[in-house]
Amino acid sequence: MPTVTQRQAWMATLAKAKLELLEKLVKKLVTLPNYSFLRCPEIGLTMVRGRAGGTGEPFNLGEITMTRCVVQLESQGDEAIAGFGYVAGRSHLHAELAAVCDALLQTPNWHDQIQAEVIQPLQVEHQKQQELKQRQAAATKVNFFTMVRGEG
Repeated sequence: MPTVTQRQAWMATLAKAKLELLEKLVKKLVTLPNYSFLRCPEIGLTMVRGRAGGTGEPFNLGEITMTRCVVQLESQGDEAIAGFGYVAGRSHLHAELAAVCDALLQTPNWHDQIQAEVIQPLQVEHQKQQELKQRQAAATKVNFFTMVRGEG
């Protein structure tokens, strides 16, 4: 059984993934188990909170559009497994794929395969994108300094 922290990490990875890459990785998987919708993908709004300076008092920053979905894998034994997908934006498919992956990651038979073939490649791609953004930001950095004039 995965810990809460592990599940938070893979759900964050799925939510932040680019849809095209997530779709490509899931299509590579051989015969996925059947699933049904407990909550079909639906679009709504959620409030985003921020903190001044990252550490100050929280405040309501504004609302963003998000899509959520809940699926249930066909019963495997006596336990029904539900997967949740919450993604920013208006993509029904992204939320559905995230929910399916979440459900599969909770099953012992699929966990290692989904971790290796979906989650890890998504994390590697996310890391590459973060490094690219950091390099681009560093390239625009300007160092300001003040020189003391020889007057007076």
